[in-house]
Formats: sequence, structure tokens, C-alpha cells
Amino acid sequence: MGGVERMRGGSGGEKMYNTSTPMPTHQLSDSNRRIMGSHNDNRARNLRVYQAWKGNNIFCLGGRLVFGPDVRSLFLTILLIMIPVVLFSAFVSRRLIEDFQHQLGDYIVVICAVLTAYVIILLFLTSARDPGIIPRNLHPPEDEGSSISADWPGSQVSGPSLPPTKDVMVNGMVVKVKYCQTCMLYRSPRCSHCSICNNCVERFDHHCPWVGQCIGKRNYRFFFMFVSSTTILCLYVLAFCWVNIRKIMDTDHCDIWRAFLKSPVSGILVLYTFICAWFVGGLTAFHLYLICTNQTTYENFRYRYDGKMNPYNLGCVRNVLEVFFTKIPKSKNKFRAKVLVDSSSGYAASMPMSHVLSPEVPKRSFDIEVGKRQAVADEDFEDLQSQIDSIGGLERCGTQPRHANWDHKANWEITPDIQVLAAEFGMEPGLADGQKISRDH
Repeated sequence: MGGVERMRGGSGGEKMYNTSTPMPTHQLSDSNRRIMGSHNDNRARNLRVYQAWKGNNIFCLGGRLVFGPDVRSLFLTILLIMIPVVLFSAFVSRRLIEDFQHQLGDYIVVICAVLTAYVIILLFLTSARDPGIIPRNLHPPEDEGSSISADWPGSQVSGPSLPPTKDVMVNGMVVKVKYCQTCMLYRSPRCSHCSICNNCVERFDHHCPWVGQCIGKRNYRFFFMFVSSTTILCLYVLAFCWVNIRKIMDTDHCDIWRAFLKSPVSGILVLYTFICAWFVGGLTAFHLYLICTNQTTYENFRYRYDGKMNPYNLGCVRNVLEVFFTKIPKSKNKFRAKVLVDSSSGYAASMPMSHVLSPEVPKRSFDIEVGKRQAVADEDFEDLQSQIDSIGGLERCGTQPRHANWDHKANWEITPDIQVLAAEFGMEPGLADGQKISRDH
């Protein structure tokens, strides 16, 4: 708040007051020094976007990896994949290596290991990236014909005149988009707000607890590849465990139950992979249907599109090309960018700091000023205001100063600490030249 401010007094005179030169600390009273100290402690500070993120995401490696709030379930998914693979490689593959000649048994183990690594990589590509989060607005959007209060404090409640929905055209059909009161924006078509991650996600499909992340526009392709490759891995282990059982039955001339007793790990893996194959296989088939009809899981359960009503259906071939052969858009969030955060009001702008401090955006500077004013304790602020009111009243926005029934012989003086605090908080004492004044009734 450096620079020069013009202060007007009750007698009509003006004085140029230099606010860039702070008063010495020893000239301030204890009460006002405490106010100034609390104000300086609560001034805005620089953070990264991921450090001031208002969603429920969990960030790793300095904001380079983005997970959902239920990221712990990711470790359970990894265990469910790795444990049967380790059992297969440690117990079942030994007999397969002995039974198959010409190194075919070694290839069986190598293929299983490569397929498992591929599944794990796809799992992390699905879980550890931005699924298509739309950045939140710091202010409600301007709406034609609506009036939004200029006193908007940056809260999470929409203006009373903002319509809850808007109509947009998609492939010649009218689609209603809703206003999100949490993110303060009108959602784009196919966008929805995830209640778990607390974010609006483009082309929102669903929140998958097995990967601990939302499935959206930027990771749906990897999610489908993960599910389908996991199905292939289950069928692969199931097939060779069954081959091992058949080899035992042919070699020892026994029935299937005796073969299971001779290789219990094979029997357990057959049962386990059979159940998993039904689960992930059914999920793969369902998403194949969604891809061919260009639907999301959310749309399928909520709107029940058919071939005539779905505005996004471009035909089976073009739908498949759109999912698998289009460029994945870049993230709209720069999680490692610097932002300006006011620690007193919790204000944070999810944008580069240069944008926050830009003088071309008056609403943002208004929010920063509001945050600074909220940094002072209420009781201290009222105490300061009562002192200035007793001196001569306040002049704000051209209003007339209040008159008190003072003795016309009484003399009043503005101390230097009051002048500093008045300039800090934008107050204008109604006194001329900051000197002694006499007033009549």
C-alpha cells in the first residue's frame, strides 16, 4: 500500500500523506502495534496451486502426480493383481517349465511378467493424472440480463439472479448445462461434479474406487485399457493353471479333485481368476458398449440414451476413433504454478501469480483487499474505529461526517499511529492537516 494518499479534513483543507514511509515502531501504542503485527502476519503469501487446492485430491512429487482422496485403495488393487501373479510364477510355472520343451515354459513366465507390468503401468496412468478437472472460478460468471452484486466476497454461493441451467447446442440438439455452485461455473456438456474429489470433471464417467480417481476425458482411454488388459491377464493365468491341472491328471492318472490336492495353488488360482475374469470381463464388455454408442457411465444410468436421443453419438466407427485415436487434451490446471494466498481469509487463486496481481482484473484485487481487511481482529478494529470516530467521524464515499455534541473549546489531536492505521485501512479522518481542531455544535 505504498504511494501518496490525499486526506481531507473537516475544514476543507487537504494534505498529501505519504503512506510508503511507515511510522517508527516505538511511536505506536501497544494496542495498535499488536494490530499491525497481526495484520503483517496475515498478509498474502506465495504457494503452489496444489498446496492451495480446494478439492480433495492428494498430490505427490511436488504436484506432479494427482490422486483422488481414496488413493489407499490403489494399494489394495495392486495387491489383488500381484499376489496371484507371484503365486503363479513361484509354484505353477515350475511344473510348466519342466513339462514344456524348447524353452516354451520360460516364455510362459516371461509373458506373464510383461503383461503384469503393462497392467500396473496402465493403472498408474489412470490413477496418477489429472482426469480432466475444470479449474474453479474465483467469481461467478457474468450472465446476460442478470445483476451480480459487486460486494461478492468470493464465497461458494452463486448470485441470486444466476439461472441454474443454460441451453447449448450440441450437434444440432439442445443440451442443458447446469451451474455448479461449488466451482462457480457453468459446466460444459458431459461435465459433472464429483462429490468424492470435489471437482468438476470433463466428460465425467464415474469415480472408480479401485483406482482411487475420477474417470474423465483425460484418463478414460487408459482406464479401459487397464480393465481390458486385466481381463486378459486373468484369462492367461486361468488358462495355464488349468493346463497344469490337466497335466497332473494325465501324468498321475487321477481325477480333477486329486489333481487339485497335488497342486492346491493351481486350484486356488483357477477359482480366483475365474471370479475376477467375470468381474473385469463384464466391465470391459459394458464399456465397449458405451464406447460404441458414445456414452459415459453417468449418462447411461441417468439419461438412458437411445440411438435417436443421444446428441454425442457419431456412429460406431467414429465413436471408437474419438476414444482411442484422438489426442488427449492438455491439463487445464498448472498444479506447480505459483498463486497468491491470503492466510487470513483462506483466499487462493488457482492461477499464476502474475494473473492474480494484474490490475486489469478489478474483482480479484477487490478479493485481496477483502482478505486484508478480514486479517484484523474484530475487537481491535472496532477499538480503532471508535478512536477515529471520537476525533471527527469518518468520511466514506462522499457522505457527511457525523457531528457530536462536543464542547467547542475541546481540542483533539490525531496521533501518528492513528494516521498510519487510518491510511492502512483506507480510512479518512475528518480533520484538517491532522492538527488540533475546535468544533461547535
